[in-house]
Amino acid sequence: MAKKTKSASGSASAASAVASKPLPSPFAVGGAGKGEAADDPAMAMLTSIPQAEYAARRAEVLKQLNGAIGVIFSGEGADPRHGTWAPDPFFYYLTGITGEQQAAVLFDPSHEDPTKRIVLFLRPLNPESDRWDAFRDGIGKSIRERLGFGTVMRTGHLPDMLTGAARRARKMACLHPFGNYNAPVSGDLLTFRKVQERIPGVSIDDRTEILRQMRSRKSPAEIAMVRHAIEITAAGLEAALRVLQPGSGEAPVAGAIENTYRQHGAHGPSGGVTAYNTIAGSGARGTLLHYRANDGPTDDGDLMVIDTGAQFAGYAADITRTYPVNGVFSSEQRDLYELVLTAQAASIKAARPGATMTDVNNASREVFDKRGMLDHFWHGIGHHLGLQVHDTDPGTPLQPGHLITIEPGLYIPERKIGIRIEDDILITRGGNENLSVQIPKTIKEIEAAMKG
Repeated sequence: MAKKTKSASGSASAASAVASKPLPSPFAVGGAGKGEAADDPAMAMLTSIPQAEYAARRAEVLKQLNGAIGVIFSGEGADPRHGTWAPDPFFYYLTGITGEQQAAVLFDPSHEDPTKRIVLFLRPLNPESDRWDAFRDGIGKSIRERLGFGTVMRTGHLPDMLTGAARRARKMACLHPFGNYNAPVSGDLLTFRKVQERIPGVSIDDRTEILRQMRSRKSPAEIAMVRHAIEITAAGLEAALRVLQPGSGEAPVAGAIENTYRQHGAHGPSGGVTAYNTIAGSGARGTLLHYRANDGPTDDGDLMVIDTGAQFAGYAADITRTYPVNGVFSSEQRDLYELVLTAQAASIKAARPGATMTDVNNASREVFDKRGMLDHFWHGIGHHLGLQVHDTDPGTPLQPGHLITIEPGLYIPERKIGIRIEDDILITRGGNENLSVQIPKTIKEIEAAMKG
C-alpha cells in the first residue's frame, strides 16, 4: 500500500506510486479457519476479517438480545444463469460466508446447551444441482472449525429449533431492518408472525438497532479493509488520468478505472470489483448525480466528474474527483472548484464526535449560501460507509469508529459545469482522519498529475 501522508502535499506522487505496480495486500487469504484457503468455493470466505471477530460479533448479538430469540437470513437463492448473488449484509457481517444461499443463523439464549445458543443452518446438499454450481461439504468437524460455529445444521431443522426456542423464551426480536410499507416484509418478521400464529402469547420486539449500531462502529480490521479499498481506488483514478483527454470519451476512462481494480485484487461478496456503478460524466452529464451510461464524449474545455469506489473483502471505498478534460481548469472552473473545496474543508472540520450529519451538512451549506450558490447544491453532504456504500445509519450523533463520506458539489447544467469532491472520513476520538487524503484533490495537484 502507498505510504499514507497526513497532508495533501505529495498526494499526486503517492497515487502514481500506487498505480504503477500491484498493491501488496497485507491480508492473508484463507483466514476462514487456521489460515488456509477454504476448499469449498460455495463456502468461500473473504478472509481478511479474523474468524474470531465474526464470533465476537455473534456473541455480542446474543448478549444484547437479552433473552429474546433472533434469526438472521442470508437471503433467497438466485439463479446463477441470470445474474450474481450476494449474501444479506447483516448475515455476511456476522459470518463472513459468501456462498451459501438460504442459510440462517439462529440466536437462542435460552438453550441449555451453550453450543446451540448460536446455530448456523445451511441448505441441504443436492448433488444434482451442486455439480453445476460448486462443491459443498457435508456437515462435520472440518466445516464447524472452518466457519467458527459450535453447531452447524441443515435448514430442515430450523422450524423445530426456532419453535422450541420461542416456546422457552416467549419473546422474539427482529434484527433485520424493516422495509417501507410498500416493500417486502423482512424475513425474520415474516417468520416470527408464523410462529405467533401457532404459539399464543409469544411477543415480537424491534431490536433492529443492535446490528445497525454494531455495524456503524468499524473495528481496526474493518478500517484496514476500507483503507485498502481506497488505495485500489487511488490506483484506478490515476489510471483514469492517463486516459482522459479531449476526444477520449467517457467509456475508456471508466474502463481504465475498473480494469485497474481487477488487476489490484478488488473483490466483494458477489464477485464484483466496484462498490457501485462507476460514474464518469463529462460536461453537462457531470451534473447528473446517478449518471450510469458513461458513453458520452469528452470535449475540450469540459470538466469530468468521476465518482467511483473499489471494494475489498466486501468493504467499500467511495471517492469523487473532478478533472478538467484538457488538464487545465479555466478561470470560472477554478473559482467554483475552490468554492467546493472550501465547503468540503468546512464539513470535514465539523465531522467530530458528538456532531450530527446535519451539522456536517450545514457547514457546507453555509459556505455556498454566502456565495449565493446554495441552489446549486442538490444533495446531502454524505452517508455512512462500510459493507455497503450507503451503510447502515445508527441514528445517533457521530462516534469514534464511524466512517462517513463528505461530498459537497455544485451543479450548473446550462453552463456544463458539475463539480463534486468526496473523501472518506473516519471519526476519531480527537476529531477525524481523512482516509483518502493521498488522492490528488487541489487544483495544483490535479493539473500536475494530469500533466505527468
